[in-house]
Amino acid sequence: MRKPVVLLGSGGHAKVLLGMLQRCGYEIAGVTDPARVPGSEWLGCRILGGDEAVSGFDPDRVLLVNGMGSLPRDGGLRRKLFDDFTAAGYRFQSVLDPAAFVVDQVRLAAGVQVMAGAVIQVGVLIAENCIVNSGAIVDHECRIGRHVHIAPGAVLSGGVEIGDGAHIGTGAVVIQGIHIGSGSIVGAGSVVTKDIGAQQIVYPARSQIQDL
Repeated sequence: MRKPVVLLGSGGHAKVLLGMLQRCGYEIAGVTDPARVPGSEWLGCRILGGDEAVSGFDPDRVLLVNGMGSLPRDGGLRRKLFDDFTAAGYRFQSVLDPAAFVVDQVRLAAGVQVMAGAVIQVGVLIAENCIVNSGAIVDHECRIGRHVHIAPGAVLSGGVEIGDGAHIGTGAVVIQGIHIGSGSIVGAGSVVTKDIGAQQIVYPARSQIQDL
């Protein structure tokens, strides 16, 4: 029998997750958000209060779902929530949208979220607290570090390695065998054809527009 889940956050990413959880049949014990009134309702769910409200639940009786999104240079709140609550003994549920395609020979660590339309192929390893967003493709034998966000429509070809905390922007393409270092940002629409070190930023080529 599944344990009920507490959803952390009520922003845009949390809305998508709520729909996923409902489609998968999870019981929602409540939602935390310090910006909302405790006891009020949000999309049919009870607002418990801020994140401190989680302490009212026995760690053995609930699972957490990290509803904070992940943007480049956002201060790492998503990572902090995961690390702090894990250290306090809570566990994060991995969530797979029924409309995602994930083969059996894939390893997903705690708290991984795979959104609708994503494709994850054979031999892929994805570490804790990652997001594989809508329509993203992670092909065979990729290795994805902790707290990585693979944004909507991004494509990782086979054998790509992504370091902890990296961000792969919307529609970016990473060719086979590339290594992207920890904390690096691949801008939306980039095409990555060579290795990228840690803490680097890659921008796509900018189109030049001229009058006819």
